[in-house]
Amino acid sequence: MSALLANKPLLGPLVGLNIWTFAMEALLYKRRIPALSQYDISFDPATVKKQKDEKLPAFVKWPADNFNNLLEQPTQFYAVLLGLSLLDVKEKRTVALAWAYVGLRFVHSIIHVSTNNVSLRFPVFAASSVALLGLTAEAAWKLIF
Repeated sequence: MSALLANKPLLGPLVGLNIWTFAMEALLYKRRIPALSQYDISFDPATVKKQKDEKLPAFVKWPADNFNNLLEQPTQFYAVLLGLSLLDVKEKRTVALAWAYVGLRFVHSIIHVSTNNVSLRFPVFAASSVALLGLTAEAAWKLIF
């Protein structure tokens, strides 16, 4: 393990989720690019979004939806992890919670881009939110005390 990761262990989950986000972006392109021509989507800026919504099957749209999800709540995760790293937090419990968040977002993505079963996806999302709340509470605690 590099010296930096040993000194700032929360950077591992931060980079891990970032890499995962790029993987979802790659899947987005893998599904969307062939589908644009297959479903005759215009590249006219005035109609492309409407046509994508109307013509593309859900399976093609799910990776884009998930990619957008990975640019929403995880921004809080990145900020909290950077804050905790600046506060020099290294507790195993906190690092495990950060990795749990990344793992839950991974599972959420897999469900989202494969079956998009909301009854499976929502509890995983809710659990990731609880993990993020725990990390935020840890940061607040460290700042206050």
